[in-house]
Amino acid sequence: MNEFIPFALPDIGEEEIAEVVDSLRSGWLTTGPKTKRFEQDFGEFLGYGVEAIAVNSATSGLHLALEAIGIGPGDEVITTVHTFTATAEVIRYLGANPVFVDIDLATMNIDVSKIEAAITPRTKAIIPVHFGGLACDMEAILKIAQKYQLKVVEDAAHAIPTTYQGQLIGSLNSDVTVYSFYATKTIATGEGGMLVTRNPEIAQRCRIMRLHGINRDAFDRYTSTKPSWYYEVVAPGFKYNMTDVAASLGIHQLQKVWELQKQRNAIANYYNLELANLPLHLPAQPLHQDTHSWHLYVIRLDDSVKVSRNTFIEKMAVQGIGCSVHYIPLHLQPYWREIYNLRTEQFPCASYAYEHIVSLPIYTRMTALDQTHVIEMINKILN
Repeated sequence: MNEFIPFALPDIGEEEIAEVVDSLRSGWLTTGPKTKRFEQDFGEFLGYGVEAIAVNSATSGLHLALEAIGIGPGDEVITTVHTFTATAEVIRYLGANPVFVDIDLATMNIDVSKIEAAITPRTKAIIPVHFGGLACDMEAILKIAQKYQLKVVEDAAHAIPTTYQGQLIGSLNSDVTVYSFYATKTIATGEGGMLVTRNPEIAQRCRIMRLHGINRDAFDRYTSTKPSWYYEVVAPGFKYNMTDVAASLGIHQLQKVWELQKQRNAIANYYNLELANLPLHLPAQPLHQDTHSWHLYVIRLDDSVKVSRNTFIEKMAVQGIGCSVHYIPLHLQPYWREIYNLRTEQFPCASYAYEHIVSLPIYTRMTALDQTHVIEMINKILN
């Protein structure tokens, strides 16, 4: 057992280390051949003619996606209040406004039954967030989008390799899907993300805007056998490209993704078994034999529990166990609360969940002894 069991740890092997060293020795530190390879591998992983565009974070991927689908000043984008601030802040980057919807308490995903009531003539898109790695009800969301001619950008920061009705998230009929490769994610490149789409116009716009609005990749200009110093700036773009050092990690993390998910799934199943008789609400399971990525394992303390959520986390820390909370919902954050005059009673499920949820440690390097210790301490605190 580790001296301290953290909430999360990346799983980096010798293959990733060797690939990074190869990149360092090659002279390609920024976007280059490894990034191209990672994009190609990722597109092939999803199949269905998907184009993959590597970026330096999921936040930048969401920003590029919204810009590419035409979101602008005064537009509205519907999303969940129970998410990290990045999901909503990218909407504000473009002068548009997020319209927040409550969650379904069981799944912690956006409450689909509340989406239509939030649609106005200014609504242009929906951003569903696959919380913890459990897929949203995408069939219902896509039907609403089609009915009202809205775009759908999936925030899949938690959702690799999540499936919905047998299809990988990223291969559905949404307009864009964006993944995160932050250090705590199933695939970890330190910082990084991937934007995927089957729409060639969206893909082209995102590639241009990813690197200063230049109409040619820097990699193409620097490796051409012909004089190719000339380039054109066709839009006021951003600096969102992934480095080859990060892509070197991603190449091998992607090759292991099903094994990494299998290990996370085993940890989740053991938690499910050992915590079943405690005064807790365990995470919702995927339907139709679909795959849950298990980026997070989030329990909800029952009302009968005598200790508060905060006290529970403090007691776990004393026992050498790191827990977290995902998330402090946006209506409780000063910026979002004040600019949109948000109130707790508007989001009863997200508000209630926030007071009771705890994210337990779940990562592939977690040992059986680690997990047994976590379970024993939960029993001790609750009993």
